[in-house]
Order: sequence, then structure tokens, then C-alpha cells
Amino acid sequence: MGHIEVSGLTHVLPDGRPLLDEVSFRVGEGAKAALVGPNGAGKTTLLRLIAGELPSFAGTVTHSGGLGVMRQFMAGDNTITQLLLSVAPDRIRTAAAAVKVAEAALGQDETSQLAYAEAINDYTDAGGYDIEVVWAACTTAALGLPYDQVRDRRADTLSGGEQKRLMLEALLRGPDQVLLLDEPDNYLDVPGKEWLEERLRTTTKTVLLVSHDRWLLAQVADRIITVEARTVWVHGGGFATYADARRDRTARLDERRRRWDEEHARLRHLVHTLRQRSANNDAVASAYQAARTRLARFEEAGPPQSPPREQRIRMRLRGGRTGKRAIICEGLELTGLMKPFDLEVWYGERIAVLGSNGSGKSQFLRLLAGLPSPDVPHHGLARLGARVAPGHFVQTHARPDLHGRTPAEIIMTEHACALNDAMRALARYELAPAGRQRFETLSGGQQARLQILLLELSGCTLLLLDEPTDNLDLASAQALQDALEEYAGTVLAVTHDRWFAADFDRYLVFRADGHVQENPIPIWHEGRVSRDRRQPKP
Repeated sequence: MGHIEVSGLTHVLPDGRPLLDEVSFRVGEGAKAALVGPNGAGKTTLLRLIAGELPSFAGTVTHSGGLGVMRQFMAGDNTITQLLLSVAPDRIRTAAAAVKVAEAALGQDETSQLAYAEAINDYTDAGGYDIEVVWAACTTAALGLPYDQVRDRRADTLSGGEQKRLMLEALLRGPDQVLLLDEPDNYLDVPGKEWLEERLRTTTKTVLLVSHDRWLLAQVADRIITVEARTVWVHGGGFATYADARRDRTARLDERRRRWDEEHARLRHLVHTLRQRSANNDAVASAYQAARTRLARFEEAGPPQSPPREQRIRMRLRGGRTGKRAIICEGLELTGLMKPFDLEVWYGERIAVLGSNGSGKSQFLRLLAGLPSPDVPHHGLARLGARVAPGHFVQTHARPDLHGRTPAEIIMTEHACALNDAMRALARYELAPAGRQRFETLSGGQQARLQILLLELSGCTLLLLDEPTDNLDLASAQALQDALEEYAGTVLAVTHDRWFAADFDRYLVFRADGHVQENPIPIWHEGRVSRDRRQPKP
């Protein structure tokens, strides 16, 4: 088993703003610790600092037992082998890269053949072939096929949940004894979340994870590490007692600050009084100097930590009146995914789209949004009603059109508004401090909030939301739910969030047998869709 120890860690953003200030905590052997906190507070950055992916300005990080890392976002252009290598130990990744280089340079000459043989030998010594045996078990468990049959398949042909399940299998079965998991439950269906909860509870590995899923936190975490106000504090109990512990801590911080302010005011008044008296009485001069010294030392020590500021996120999704029928599907078939089905969605309805990973839910939303979907051919009719303007929230935040641009710039150019107006809109979403950061440097939750803000500004009358709460902190998720209650339009949302789905009108279930079924209550435990997942032959 392994451990993590962080001591005095400090990190400053590229624009000079401090993000983390002298952060210290320890996760002992076999512990299951959860990092929680507002979007943008620094949770992912802290994991990257621990993993050595970012330099710290001060402080130290030590760990033992080997470090396995699951990042928040997954690269879509990789093969399944490259996806598995991304969570493999460093020595195996290095050796695999050397094999690839030597293989590309392989020719008829003896030098290149010897170099290739040496690279293969190094890969063997690093444990490459041993871990491929582990990967065979992982692909069988996650995809239902052995590794040799899927190794060269593109990872982006898998659903987000299938990719996550595969990477989690590799990390939990792999040799690393310390796991850093950034939003491991994102994209997983409910059976997948339950599988993850069970595996994390029973593993002997040390786990530090980021999650906003309250059910998973309650089932898994034995301590909660909160990142807020540029520091961290640790609750030694589970999530069930966390809310009370946070309220108690906030009350203590409020009381300490109140007492400090009172003492500060008393000392300032004392100095002011003695200064006036010493002007006419030399005997008071020494008391005046002593009071000044005491006040200076008091102010130099500084006030105690202030309680964290509560988030105030104000989403204003407006929508607009459309034709009575917002979505019409007749004999719609997502070829290779779902069998033909009919669907009518009426103006103002809230419909949750449920089903297991890989069943075609995200592709259905892409089809309705009018986005290119070459991998999901379809037959039958799918059309939108009169005055229906769709707005699409993308599950994986894959928005190449936003990369390299700041939130302020995006809003100003796409919605023809002045800088002050753009910053006011960002402030409502608690994004003003990040208004001049490039989109790709934002946290997952900040990217999600920005996507929702862009939907708001677009004036869309049909919201197509693909796992919108996955990266949102609790306050942001509640703000979204409140905004949807006031939204004068139609909502179609793919979700595996049991809390978020509770208020929807009806449920469209993509079943494991390929049929699409409407239901008045949510159905979470659909089995995995059975289809040929092997790499197609050229």
C-alpha cells in the first residue's frame, strides 16, 4: 500500500493570482479521501501537482507505492491501447513509446533491427507484456472482448462511460498502490457507478478522488478534504456528517473573526484615547507607546482565516414559445445502435434520456442538434417543430471552436456585446475571475458553466443537455435545476444523475435490447448493450 503527504504546497496561476496557499494534508495507507469544493477552487490543479504534472511555487509532495492517475478529460483520438497506456505506470509508457519509435525506424539494416530488439526487451523488462495480460481482463470486463480483438480500435468509438470503465478497470487491477481519480464517476451509468462504489470500498489501495456525486461520496469516502478560499481543511468523518462539520467550522471562523475585529477596534480606541491624553500628560506617554506597540504586533499577526464566501450563481435560461410539437420522430433508427422508434415531445416538457453506456443516447442528442454524426447513420424521420431553436450541451466539453479563446472574448464576439456586459454575465455564473483565461485552462465545472451561459445567451428554445451535472459542483447543479424550473422551453437531457432526474416529466429509456421505451418513472438498471465491438477489418 502507499500514502500521499502534501506539505506547504503553493500554486500561482499564470496571471499571477494565487490559487493554493500553503496547503497541507496527509492521506494514509488504504484511506479513501475525497476532494470537494467549488468549481475552479483548484481540485484538479491539486491532483496535477501531486502527480508532478505541474510545478509548485513552494512546498513538497511525497508519496509511496506508485501513482496511478485518471484525468478529468479523456483524449478522443487514441486507440484503446493508447488509452490503457495513459493510466499505466511511467516505465511502461516510456518503454512502449520507445518500441513505437524503433518499429517506425525498422528496416533491413542490422542497426535498426538490433534497436528494435532492444526496445522489445526493455518493454518486457518494464512489465509491458505482463500488464497486457491485465488489460485482457480489463477489456473483457468492460467491453466483453479480449484485448487482442480491440487493441487497435479507436477509443472514440466507445461511449464516455465505456472509456471510463475501461480505465478504471486498468487502474484498480494495475500495480500502482495510490490512485488519483479526477471525476471517475463521470459518464458512468448507474450500474457502473454502483460497480465503482463497490470496487473503491473493497480495494486495499489508497485513493484520492474528486467527485460531485453525493451518493458516491457517502458510500466511499472515509474523510473529506475541502478545497476553498485557497486552502484546504480535512473532515475526518464521512460525507454523512460533512455538512454539519462544514457549518460548525464556518460558525467557528465567524466567531474568531468577530472576536478579532472587536479586539482590533478596542486596541485602536485605546491608542486613540492614550494619544489624546499623552498630549497633555507626560506620565501617560509610556502607556501610549506600549499600546501602539501592542496594536502594531496585533495587526502584524493579521486576522484569523475568514469563513469561505458562499457561491451565488444566477442562471437565467429564458427560452421562448414554439409550436406545440417540439420534436417529432417517426420510425427513427440509429443504425447499429437502436431499433426504430416513434417519439413526440411537446412544448415545455422535461424528458430525461436514460440507458446504459454505449446505447446511443449522446448520438441521439447530436442528431437532434443537427451536428455531424458520421459514425451514427440513421433512417426514418427526425425533425423539430416550428420556432424550435436547439442548444446543445456537449458531454465531453469537446469544443474546439472555443479553444484558445477566453470566456470574455467568446461572449463579446459571438453575442456582439461590450466587455462590461460580458463580464457582468460571467459574474452571474461566478466566472468573472476566469474571464481572461483560455477555455482549455478552465476547470471542468467552469467549462460546464460557460457552456450553460452560452446556451442562455443564444436564446435557444430547446435544450439538449448531455450529462450537464457531471462536472458541476453542488451549488452549480442546484442553480441549473432552479433555472430549468423557470425555463420557458423544452428540455431533453441525458443523465445518470439520480438527484437531477427526479423532477423530469417522463423518461425515455434506451434499453439493452435496442428498443426505446417511454416510462413515467426512471429505470436505471438496464444491462449493457450487446453489439460487435471488435476492430472492423479494413
